[in-house]
Order: sequence, then C-alpha cells, then structure tokens
Amino acid sequence: MSNADLQRRKEQATPRGVGVMCQFYASHASNAEIWDVENRRYIDFAGGIAVLNTGHRHPKVVAAIEQQLGKFTHTCYQIVPYESYIELAERINAITPGTHAKKTALFSTGAEAVENAIKIARAATGRSAVIAFSGGFHGRTFMGMALTGKVAPYKLGFGPFPGDVYHAPFPIDLHGVGIDDSLGALHMLFKSSVDPKRVAAIILEPVQGEGGFYAAPPAFMRALRAICDEHGILLIADEVQTGFGRTGKLFAMEHYDVLADLTTMAKSLAGGMPLSAVCGRAEIMDAPAPGGLGGTYAGNALAVASALAVLDVIEEEQLVARAATLGERLQQRLRAMRDGGVAQIGDVRGLGAMVALEFMKPGTREPDPDFTKLVQTRALQKGLLLLTCGTYGNVIRFLFPLTIGDALLDEGLDVLEAALRELA
Repeated sequence: MSNADLQRRKEQATPRGVGVMCQFYASHASNAEIWDVENRRYIDFAGGIAVLNTGHRHPKVVAAIEQQLGKFTHTCYQIVPYESYIELAERINAITPGTHAKKTALFSTGAEAVENAIKIARAATGRSAVIAFSGGFHGRTFMGMALTGKVAPYKLGFGPFPGDVYHAPFPIDLHGVGIDDSLGALHMLFKSSVDPKRVAAIILEPVQGEGGFYAAPPAFMRALRAICDEHGILLIADEVQTGFGRTGKLFAMEHYDVLADLTTMAKSLAGGMPLSAVCGRAEIMDAPAPGGLGGTYAGNALAVASALAVLDVIEEEQLVARAATLGERLQQRLRAMRDGGVAQIGDVRGLGAMVALEFMKPGTREPDPDFTKLVQTRALQKGLLLLTCGTYGNVIRFLFPLTIGDALLDEGLDVLEAALRELA
C-alpha cells in the first residue's frame, strides 16, 4: 500500500472539514519517530499535538494497557465502577497545585473537560456568564467554539454559538497588548456588557496553545485571581496542552503564586489514549447533582490504566526536569539561528519545553505566516514534523516527546536549521 493510494481513498471516504497536515500515512512509531507505509522515517516534533509527552508506545504504558485488556475494556464507570478510576482521581488530586481538598471527575476529551468545567462552575455559583480571552483555544464543541478566541478555521460557518460568553484581549506585549490593556478591557466588560455578579467563571490557558505559546504574565494572573475573589467568580485554568511536565512544571499554574479553582486536563494525561479530567476544590466539584456529570466512555478503563502508567513514567524518568533541560537547549539553538542570520525570527520564547519560534518580516513587527508555512513544508520534506499556531499563523510550536534523546533532538534541529537557511 502506498501513500498515494491511501490519499486517494481518504479523499473519497472522508470530508474536507477534517483538515490533515500530512499526505503520508503512519505505519508504526517509537518514542519520537514515526515511519510511514513506505517506510520513510520522520522525526516527531508534534507529539500528536502535545499528547505524547511520554513518547510513542512507551513500554510501561503499553504494558499497562495490555494488562487491563486481560481484565475488561469497558463497564461504564457510572454503571459498574472500578478501583483504577478512584486511584487516578486520588493521584490527580494530590499532584495538582494547592493543598486544599480536591475532587476529580474523568472524561474523554479536552473539549469535554472544558464543557464540564463550565457546567460545574455554573452549578456552584448559580450564575451563567463566562469570560475567556482572545487567542485562547478551548475545543471544537459549541461551548468550546464559543470560548475559543480565534475565528478561522474553528468557527467558520458554525454559528450561532451559546450565549453569555464574553472575550477580553489576552496580554501579549509583542503585539502591543499590555497587562493594563487587558485588565482595562475586562473592567469595561463589567461596565458595558455583563454584571460581574453574573459571571460564573473566567477561563484561560496559562500558556496559550493554539494562540501562539504566549504565557500569561504573573502580574496578570494575580490580577485575575483578585478580580475573581472580589466578585465571587471562579478561575478555571485550562491545562489541556500545558499539563504533565510540558512547561518544566507538572502543571503550568505552578509557575504562578495563585491557584485556580478548577483545572482542566487531557492530551498527555494518558499517553495517546482518550482521557481528560476536571479537578477542583471539593465543594465546587460537588455542586452538580448526581447524574449531572459523566459520559459513556468517561474514564475508560484502558485509558485510566495508561494514565496511571504515564504518571509513573513522568516521575521515574524525571520528565519535568527533563522538560526544563530540553527547553533550554532548544531555545539556545533557536537564538543561535536568529543571531546567525535568519532575520525572519522575531521572537524565541517558552516555559520549559513549551517553546515557540515566531516569524516576522525582517525589520518589522509584521507577522509572516507565508514564511512560517514555507519552513513547515520544507522541514516536512526533510523528514521533520512541525506544527504552526498563533492568531496570525506565524508561530512554530515545539511539542516533541519529553523522552526524546539528545541525538535525535539535535538531528531534528539540524533539519530545521537547514530549512531556515535555505529559505531565509
């Protein structure tokens, strides 16, 4: 079977709305490498969009799934419960920021976790309004789209969206939006659009994912916490992309000196298996009535087994510290490329191994999405998978597994540098 044969079948069988970056098809994978059906190797700096912090097919994760397969695959936790769900909830309660009493509910996808966090916040506060931020990404469901602060491609042709959702600008100094600008816009929302006493929650990603890997400034996070405390609003940290070691902390909120009331997580929680969670203050999590939370596949036994193994691997292989080391090496290489003459590199930034490379037209602050796409395409031709992001589509984000070896990381960066120098 060839890639071309599969591409023809794909075009006949699947809709164009499911956008696909690559025109080759995976055959097998290991750690940070993927081979296609024609046995060409690719270095994976995408990680299934931040899902594979522990790499493709980590032996301990595979063994845990195989062991669970020998017991049962599904009972629906809400019908016949099982110990592993409880164990995973206990471990998430223990590792998320804060020593207060917490509870955790499991779901299947990041969007589902976000939806349920909003449900929980509304049940706990008796309020309906929610505030999110420009550039934020919170999923493809209708509430997820309403919260997401980017129109193309996520919202095109799909409206109207759920009401009582408001947006404020996210502070990005690089693009001329400071902390005071964001807070001023938020206070203007309270004056012109929604009574703060009617707001259930403010939701944000500590580091925006799809929005461009911009970290919320610590002063901004402290200000949001103060606003929430003043008005009885819950603060929701969307850690779907930032969680499980990516930023050099187990959770990105550990970079801040304030706590969220609710945390959503997914992606690298279960090493490639579909699993998500909402963790929060126990009294808030208990607000919905019995039966108000759940889902047929929520907390699937195979995914839970995988997640427990993932947490073991993160701890045993010290992947949080590894993320910090990898990120430092990566940023050093990227800055050397910039200083070595790639004038399109406008910014290199990141927390831990959640690093962004932003391209701008030389000598300006004008985003350069065309150059960004060329770099991604040329790197792919050379066997390196890269993902773009950002409101302007001018950012390359790095999401390689935290288990990647030093030699393979260097090989991938050599490919990237070669592509940049050919195009600069």
